[in-house]
Amino acid sequence: MTADPPAAENFELRNEFGNAEANLRFLSTPGMLPRGARILEIGTGRGALLRYLQQQGHAVQGTEVNADQIEESRRLYGALPITQVQGVSLPFPDGAFDIVLSFDVFEHIKDSDGHLEEVRRVLAPGGRYLLQTPNKWSNSVFETLRWRSFTAWRADHCALHSYGQLQRRLRRHGFEVTFHDVPVVTDFFRRKVTHYMGTPGRLLLAVANPDRLPLRFRTNFYAEARRS
Repeated sequence: MTADPPAAENFELRNEFGNAEANLRFLSTPGMLPRGARILEIGTGRGALLRYLQQQGHAVQGTEVNADQIEESRRLYGALPITQVQGVSLPFPDGAFDIVLSFDVFEHIKDSDGHLEEVRRVLAPGGRYLLQTPNKWSNSVFETLRWRSFTAWRADHCALHSYGQLQRRLRRHGFEVTFHDVPVVTDFFRRKVTHYMGTPGRLLLAVANPDRLPLRFRTNFYAEARRS
């Protein structure tokens, strides 16, 4: 079970692109984020989640590849601890974090094996990698409709995984994996589907809500991967 996001209005969910509301609901699962945890967020974007976690009393660090996004985070929230990176290397010592987060990031990382090696390295023993990434099968259909092309989106979404593929890849890198039931059909989700698919998409949601599907068929996977 997942709890409702606390203080969602302070997280500025309406101004965030992506699955921010559902992501915060995942993090609000009881026991998911121990008090005072050392947290690394990979792919901070404009820094809203990092700021929220900092306000909750966690020791946070972030990484981001886009310098413009880092600059925007400083304009919005001040001097957040965000480091610009290139590739999959993480500029932190071994075992530096209790929790590593990535939301809507994993599917963009071509070297997903190298990424997972680095995540495991910077996690303390028993630490957890909490990630959200779209389902390969449903996202392939959506991106094809969105881009109106079978190929244009593939360079950006270069590491899409099915449920089984994600589970096996995480296990190969020494993680014990649990998938969580997190509803994703938020107002943002409905607007996105309507924007790109019009009335047929809205009607499809009404009769085939993906939140009612078994976890392996969901549009987005929420995985808790514990370093063994």
